[in-house]
Amino acid sequence: MTNPRRTYSQVSSSGKCRIGGVAVSDRVRVEVVQSVAYVTLNRPEKLNGLDLDMLDALVDAARTIRTDRSIRGVVLQGAGDAFSAGLDFASAGKQPRRMAKAFAKFPGQKTNLFQRVCWVWRELPVPVIAVVHGHCFGGGLQLALAADFRFTTPDCTFSVMEAKWGLIPDMTGTVTMRELAAMDVVKRLAMTAELFDGNQALEWGFVSGVSDNPIKPAQELLSQITTRSPDAVAATKTLLHKTWNRSPRGAFWIESRIQLALMRGKNHKIVRTANAAKKLPEFAIRKFG
Repeated sequence: MTNPRRTYSQVSSSGKCRIGGVAVSDRVRVEVVQSVAYVTLNRPEKLNGLDLDMLDALVDAARTIRTDRSIRGVVLQGAGDAFSAGLDFASAGKQPRRMAKAFAKFPGQKTNLFQRVCWVWRELPVPVIAVVHGHCFGGGLQLALAADFRFTTPDCTFSVMEAKWGLIPDMTGTVTMRELAAMDVVKRLAMTAELFDGNQALEWGFVSGVSDNPIKPAQELLSQITTRSPDAVAATKTLLHKTWNRSPRGAFWIESRIQLALMRGKNHKIVRTANAAKKLPEFAIRKFG
């Protein structure tokens, strides 16, 4: 983790910025520090409520991070008093045509915009850690659940808030929640919109850890991960997501194919040489993913 600090975005007078040539709203701030991209939801006056501009900005930020192979991990966080209070219905409702377009799914597409804003982090070839505090409601919760790990303050308030509005979780929560918690727990929360805190979230399996300063365990975990081959880390994420619900036959085939690719790669040779010399490896740029 030797890369210097760099800020991708400089907000212009129009409220837009550029991240590696991609237009991004000022709703999201991205800064890279020592190979870790810190992605901050930046609408604190609205508790980082997800309006359509923020959805677009989050997708663009993730896609651009994917193109920077020097990035080793991502921290998703919220500015101000909350991670995210969920979808901003009042704002989105003022743009019915744009809302309809965001909800639409065209032939060949796996996700619409509401789903993509979460799933794009799942598909990144680097570990993504959500650091949550304050409120983590509805779409904000589903965004956090799409990360690989989640660390929270004990007093953070969570809710599958869609039930309050007579809706269901439809921003990939049907997949991510079932992977983390028992079905009766998921049904209960999706049917009631009840509030629960960080300690209860840990007991149910929704978060990876609880801390008064959750950025600290997030950074400590990334520090551990970045001592390993970036290709092996990316391959592990791909392997587990592709095989989690596969039959043993299908899983073993994917396992062997990915392993062969790693064994042929430069970073595997670097690790073998470094281990033989009892030195720390100096990895090449990630190729996998």
